[in-house]
Formats: sequence, C-alpha cells, structure tokens
Amino acid sequence: MKKTIYILLALLIAAALMASCGQAASSGGSGKVSVVATTFAPYDFTRAIAGDKAEITMLLPPGAESHSFEPTPNDITKIQNCDVFIYVGGESDAWVDRILGSMDTSKIKIITLMDCVDKVEEEVVEGMQEEEEEEEGVAYDEHVWTSPKNAKLIAQKISGELCETDSANAEVYTQNTDSFVSKLDELDGKFQAVVDSASRRTVVFGDRFPFRYFAEAYGLEYFAAFPGCSTETEASAATVKFLIDKINAEEIPVVFHIELSNAKIAETISEATGAKVLLLHACHNITKDDFEAGKTYLDLMTDNVEPLREALN
Repeated sequence: MKKTIYILLALLIAAALMASCGQAASSGGSGKVSVVATTFAPYDFTRAIAGDKAEITMLLPPGAESHSFEPTPNDITKIQNCDVFIYVGGESDAWVDRILGSMDTSKIKIITLMDCVDKVEEEVVEGMQEEEEEEEGVAYDEHVWTSPKNAKLIAQKISGELCETDSANAEVYTQNTDSFVSKLDELDGKFQAVVDSASRRTVVFGDRFPFRYFAEAYGLEYFAAFPGCSTETEASAATVKFLIDKINAEEIPVVFHIELSNAKIAETISEATGAKVLLLHACHNITKDDFEAGKTYLDLMTDNVEPLREALN
C-alpha cells in the first residue's frame, strides 16, 4: 500500500514540476513575498505578522482533515514557486519531505514548526486505545501550536524569516510580531489564571488528544480515546468504559471533543455519565464558514478559555 502511495506521489511531483516550468512566481507579479503554509495555524500566524505585505496560501482546504491531506499537482507548484514554505513536520507531513527532496529549494526559506520548539514524545496514557499498527522509532507529538508559549516561538521564527526575505518591510513585520506576541501572552495568562483557580487538573477527551503541549504548559493530566495523531475513529468498548469510569469516579463535569469531529464517542460518554459535551478547538483546521469570516487562532483559542474553566471546576 505504501509503495503505491509513493508511486502516485512521485507522479504528482513530476506532473507539478513539469507544469511549473516557465510559470511566474506564485506572487503573480505583485512584488509581494509569497508564503505557502500547509495548515491553518502557521497560515494564521503569518497573516497576523505580514498583513497585506505578503501573499499567503493555505494548502489544507477549510474543513478538511489535516492528518490525511494529500497534495495536488497545483499544491506542489505553489510550493515550488513560493519564497517561504511553512509546514509542521512529523509523520503526518512525510509527503513534504519527499516533495522537497525532489525540487530545487535553494531559493525557498523553509520553516518546520516542530524545529521551533522543544518536542515531546506522543504517548499512550492509561485507558487510551493504541494504534493497530505501531510505528517504528520515536514519534513526537506534532501539535506544537496548541500551547500559546510555543505559538510565540513559532511566530518569532516566521517573523525572522520574513524580515530576511523582505527586508523592505522588516519594520512592519517586527511591529506586527510584537503586537501578536503580546496577545499570545495575554491568552497564556488567561489559561494560567483558569488553571491556578481550578479545583482539579484532569481533562477527559472522547476523541483524539492533540493538546499534549497545552497540557505540558499548564500542568494538566489527561485521559482520551486516542493519541493526537491517531487515525482511529472507533473506540473500543474497554476504552469507552475506562473514560466513563474515570468521569464517574472523579465527578468530572465535561467531556471534550475536538473540531471537525462527529463527537460520537463524547456523546456516548455523556449519556452514561451526565458530563456536558464541549468543544476544545485545537486549531488543526477551521470550517469554511469560519475561514471566510476571518476567524483567527487567537479567536479560537480564546473561545477555549471558558470550556476549560467549566471542565476544571
């Protein structure tokens, strides 16, 4: 199966590179720096930092599942022609390494989010359903942006690369970055205040758990149906029972699900425990409506403050 995927990807790369021959840069002749980001978080960070000084593209369509994304020939062409390319890294982005290895990247600044922070290993905690196929070697959690502290480091890295690429607008980038970082500090303070005043430190997810960095930042314990990058969608009876028992034993008032999830596992747990089902948005991606409305990382993460407060009290 993997061999077939690699062959198809190689054909896509070849087709894209042939199509890109003779094409103008992705800025379309506007003279603006062109930035391509694979997913929502780096796209939005760049939007906050660059404003109208850059042309910014997000490859992942709004509403799409980030872990199963496959690039089109047009996506590969956009990467080939951009000035700055930003991706997460990790197992879900294995396709990126193969694409970058097939093209001349000497004129492209490449930012890998996982290289901007101190990585933590993905873990399987008590009660969690493990993957049917275990990966060889150490797997690091990819959801580095879920901690506002990490978001600051990522934003500063993006800002530095933009300043080098487009020095004429470096002052604008620096000012916008200072403003964005200040808002991230404010967000961090809100989450810390919730945790400091909480009566418990445990959260339960009837879903994947992409908040490992968030949990590390605020000293939270968690239980969930699956690890953050799991491809599983159906939890075992044993996993569901464990989470039900955990909520009942500790009188936990909330069971979370993440964005773009059908929330079925959380609803099953809720029916058995009376816990309220709430969304905690991990900013993998957003809906088409939210994207068109201009929703930001700061908007979505700020919306997480009150659900977290309710879950911890």
